[in-house]
Amino acid sequence: MNTTEIFLIAIVIIFTVPWLIWRVARTDYWAPLVVVQIITGILLGPGVLGQAWPEAYRFVFNPTVIQSLSGIAWWAVMLFVMIAGVELDLRQAWKDRRDSSITAGLALGTPLLLGCAAALVLLSQSGWVGSNARPWQFVLGVGMACAVTALPILILLMEKMHVLRQPLGQRILRYASLDDIAIWGVLALILMDWQRVGKQATFILAFVVLSWAFRHLMRRLPEPDRWAVSLIWLALCAFGADWCGLHYMVGAFLAGVVMDAEWFDQEKLDLLRHHVLLVLMPVFFLSTGLRTEWAVGGAAVFGAAALLLVASVSGKLLGVHAAGRWLKWPPGEASIIGWLLQTKALIMIIFANILLDKQVITNETFTALLLMAVASTMLTVPMVAPRLRQGRSENPVEVRPSPH
Repeated sequence: MNTTEIFLIAIVIIFTVPWLIWRVARTDYWAPLVVVQIITGILLGPGVLGQAWPEAYRFVFNPTVIQSLSGIAWWAVMLFVMIAGVELDLRQAWKDRRDSSITAGLALGTPLLLGCAAALVLLSQSGWVGSNARPWQFVLGVGMACAVTALPILILLMEKMHVLRQPLGQRILRYASLDDIAIWGVLALILMDWQRVGKQATFILAFVVLSWAFRHLMRRLPEPDRWAVSLIWLALCAFGADWCGLHYMVGAFLAGVVMDAEWFDQEKLDLLRHHVLLVLMPVFFLSTGLRTEWAVGGAAVFGAAALLLVASVSGKLLGVHAAGRWLKWPPGEASIIGWLLQTKALIMIIFANILLDKQVITNETFTALLLMAVASTMLTVPMVAPRLRQGRSENPVEVRPSPH
């Protein structure tokens, strides 16, 4: 077979296997399609398919095919991260800054501390720290991975549970948005290369100046032109960030942050996110699965994943409950918010991919983080849905589905 035919076989596998698992097993309640796609990516990687059927794995996922898939994955994740940046509503967060800053700070800080403690445990053992990492970079990177909230997946899950357009859902989005900014800021600190500090300073300065010009231009363009120009802007920002050593996904997030959501029709923006998830992101999940390794032993990887999961989930719940007591929230609200904010999935996987690219973590640490992200996300709906049903029965007016 030629390369095109093998590439198309890989595409058929990527889109068929997770869809069949999701549809036949009816996993939607505890594992939405996006989670099944992530799990399938792991199963198709070298740690599972590569061990069980090495010849089939090497035939389908040969270097040429992987290179082609990687290009699609890069563009897919850049689009996805840009949309996450566009959806940040910093003005609303500023209006409710006391509530937002206290909750977001505790929801990020507590799992960050517990995650750093878990990273120190891994730091004391061999096989987890990347070849280019200083100890503080590894500890902070793993700690921040435990503190991440996956904003796009959070939106997807809240939409499914009819809470997204409610006041509670909008509050949760504000908390997650502020944490997203902190996450990418910490990532930029971890990736700061003092040998390239001149390039990075040049990029930041150029980004500030060009952002002003870009915003000025976008306000004057009709909406159809805004969509086209935003893609050009995305590619330029991603290139600039990668050129200076930060990472193209940092640039993609910054490209979205300086855009205002009201520049675009909200329904079209939601559809774009949906279509990127449907059409392109499965390729990214597969490319993520191809990076999973079990060289330190399957038991050790699962043990590390369990340690990180405990740090992540307990840290998020403790932080949000502390905020709830401080701000005197109604009973039960902190549990709903805490379980929703501990959703990991895509953003954490993207974050971990960057750490792996920069050799801050090893493939084994990446695999443990990936397993933690999947387990964390699968816990969300089963833990939140019963609490929401109870809230609807007790206060049907407040949590009634929005007409929007």
